Amino acid sequence: MTPDDLSLALFDLVTAMVQRRRDAGDEVVLELAPEQIVLERPKQREHGDWASNIAMRLAKPLSSNPRVIATELAEGLAAVDGVTSAEVAGPGFINVRLDAAAAGALAKVIVDAGASYGRSDRLAGERINLEFVSANPTGPLHIGHTRWAALGDAISRVLRAAGAEVANEYYINDAGNQMENFGRSVLAAAKGEPTPEGGYPGSYIADLAVRVLEREPNLLSLADDVALHAATEIAYELQLGEIRASLDRFNVHFDVWTSERRLQVKGEDGLSDVDTAVERLRAQGHVFDEDDAVWVRTTDFGDDKDRVIRRGNGVYTYFAADAAYYLDKGDRGFAHKIYLLGADHHGYVHRLKALAGAAGDDPERDIEVLIGQLVSINGAKLSKRAGNIIELDDLQAWLGTDALRYTLARYPADSPLTIDPEILTRRTNDNPVFYVQYAHARTCAVDRNAASVGVDRSSFAPALLGHETESALLGALQEFPRIVAQSAELREPHRVARYIEELAGLYHRWYDNCRVLPLGEEPIGDLHRTRLWLNDATGQVLRNGLDLLGVSAPERM
Repeated sequence: MTPDDLSLALFDLVTAMVQRRRDAGDEVVLELAPEQIVLERPKQREHGDWASNIAMRLAKPLSSNPRVIATELAEGLAAVDGVTSAEVAGPGFINVRLDAAAAGALAKVIVDAGASYGRSDRLAGERINLEFVSANPTGPLHIGHTRWAALGDAISRVLRAAGAEVANEYYINDAGNQMENFGRSVLAAAKGEPTPEGGYPGSYIADLAVRVLEREPNLLSLADDVALHAATEIAYELQLGEIRASLDRFNVHFDVWTSERRLQVKGEDGLSDVDTAVERLRAQGHVFDEDDAVWVRTTDFGDDKDRVIRRGNGVYTYFAADAAYYLDKGDRGFAHKIYLLGADHHGYVHRLKALAGAAGDDPERDIEVLIGQLVSINGAKLSKRAGNIIELDDLQAWLGTDALRYTLARYPADSPLTIDPEILTRRTNDNPVFYVQYAHARTCAVDRNAASVGVDRSSFAPALLGHETESALLGALQEFPRIVAQSAELREPHRVARYIEELAGLYHRWYDNCRVLPLGEEPIGDLHRTRLWLNDATGQVLRNGLDLLGVSAPERM
């Protein structure tokens, strides 16, 4: 019996109870859906397999004592197939204990489901645009981008696992002064001149200059403006290619790459997306003219001040590009937009939410702005190429993709993070990613050893899974779909990491107590075969959980 099965049985009992009271003349106003029947794992195993507080939630609408409600529901639950007992505790909790066969049946459910176990339709119908990283194409990705890449991709994976349609999007900031300064820096390096004021230092600029000259051998003989344009465009293409390659190696992939320049290109009507954005916001009634400038009244939606969108000289502000980009996402069919921004972007939260309101959207429903905090790594060296940053490529070469991705996704986005590389490079149990991956590799080793002595999954007798470590392991396996759905709804993939660490610990304890392989001359029996099902179910869930974090599940370690 799965938690969903138990929730549905409890929902049916609640529905029948409400109907009985209405038939008796009581006026009961209650709207309840099956997914609102929440089950929790008791902190103490002796309290049962599952607990529910539904009776206390029903006390007010039913105008009844919660223990009375709980007693009535518990009597009904006790009669459900697979339920050994249902007891009332405290002010109205219902503690439910499953029989071994009902609990153990989950092992086969998981193996049969394979990679789909844990996935749901909880967020089905939601179409989400998830923007993250979005680094300027003027240099290599650094340690901050590394965290947002790992976290953003993990959020995308859990959202998809919960049934949402998600587009990972990278916004290329390829317009503005930073691009001109970038081009000037590359051109200066090509000429053998020092970095210009406001330019970009670092040997990567010199490397780009060499490659630009290979592409355009006549660069230095061109007119200054033509040479600057050529240097900027070629270096931009090369640097963006390096960013894409770095992300690919980090197992982070984007569905959409949107250029800021595209929003500024004039159409056949002579207007750009930025031009039309101003008029579209004006049509919503939140644009006004003052002091020769055009303003958006963002204070109507909680911003700390109204924003200039076009200056008196006709030049658009950055807010205009933000507005055009936000509207562009909606035009592409994304009702819900999530922005994952760095620690230095706190000011953007109210600004973007106000922009959503000015565009006619609901700032509380249609946009989320997640702010990540800083990350540091003890002993990390500054990039030799860039000089003032710690590069993603260097971190990956030093610590490995799996260790980096797992660790960066293991903590909430809003918590500052300091990584200890000594722990991440150890092959010991105090290294979380090793601990989980080793548990998975151990399940694979059990598989190989079982095959070598003739233990297979030709029979399944879940009632035999009665050892206390088996009960604990099965209880944790039941939790996985709920953990995934919760991680998606809260945008917190670290919950998956913490869950699979706990699962790995329970598996190791089970492994130490329950044999899959027969001992000595012991004949192979149903218990061995059934335990192989449980072993394989655990391996599948560990594999599914690691995949949600973008981390590999090695079969040997």
